[in-house]
Amino acid sequence: MRALLLFRLDLSGTSAVEESIHPIDPREPIVRATDLGVNRGDGVFETAVVRGGRPQALEAHLTRLERSAALMELPAPRRDLWRAAVLRAAAAVSLPGVLEEGEIASVKFVMTRGDEFDQGGPTGWVLGFAGSDPSAVRMRGVRAVVLDRGYRHDVMQSAPWLLQGAKSLAYAVNQAALREAARRGADDVIFVSADGFVLEGPRSTLIARIDGELVTPPAELGVLPGTTQADAFSGITDVPTRIGVLMRDDLDRADALWLCSSTRGAVPVGQVDGAERFIDHDMTARMNAALDARED
Repeated sequence: MRALLLFRLDLSGTSAVEESIHPIDPREPIVRATDLGVNRGDGVFETAVVRGGRPQALEAHLTRLERSAALMELPAPRRDLWRAAVLRAAAAVSLPGVLEEGEIASVKFVMTRGDEFDQGGPTGWVLGFAGSDPSAVRMRGVRAVVLDRGYRHDVMQSAPWLLQGAKSLAYAVNQAALREAARRGADDVIFVSADGFVLEGPRSTLIARIDGELVTPPAELGVLPGTTQADAFSGITDVPTRIGVLMRDDLDRADALWLCSSTRGAVPVGQVDGAERFIDHDMTARMNAALDARED
């Protein structure tokens, strides 16, 4: 990853939108050591890939940012400000000469609860960065392992304080799961609940094709509503799609699996727990063609 630009946002609500967006050298620090996002993981974020100078699925990302903020009892994000900042960043990282060969741009936007001691309101910033083009991983697929997340499927209802379903900055468990996958010779993870319900990946939404139907787990199980998965479903109009419960055995029944994320699109799963799985290159290409063509 290569940082391209950074905006610090004034979230006080006292200034006009354009006056609330402050360009900063991305090598310069903008967050205090006492910020709750840094020392508690107390904040939310979204990442939107940029195509044709536009952040894709921006409105869906903004809606999910609002949902995560509400789950964490953070102040409601000022939607017009975040929209303007992300659009400005996307346009800037798309200028000629900014990206190098084999790179694509994305924009990450972050809101924390603010300083732990100087309680002046939330902190916000927008980071434009360059990452690797996902074409290769879309073709070869990923090797995944199935890991127990340790919570029941009804954790969102029974223990809402665990914040399952919020896209928070507290990513240590997800990173630990990815390290465990690497120890097992895999690239990625499919989480299941303690009682056997299929959930999501640490950084992706799962799609399974079962009996000709594309299925993804519901948000009520404590998973993130997938912006990329939703657009993939919308773009494949001749195949039945459904949001529904999947059990661990359904992963074995599925004739194809994908992990979907904003920066990589739809990536096929070519191996689960060491067992080879069929990669449907045609369906993968169709999903990603629909995703890459999005204008919002």
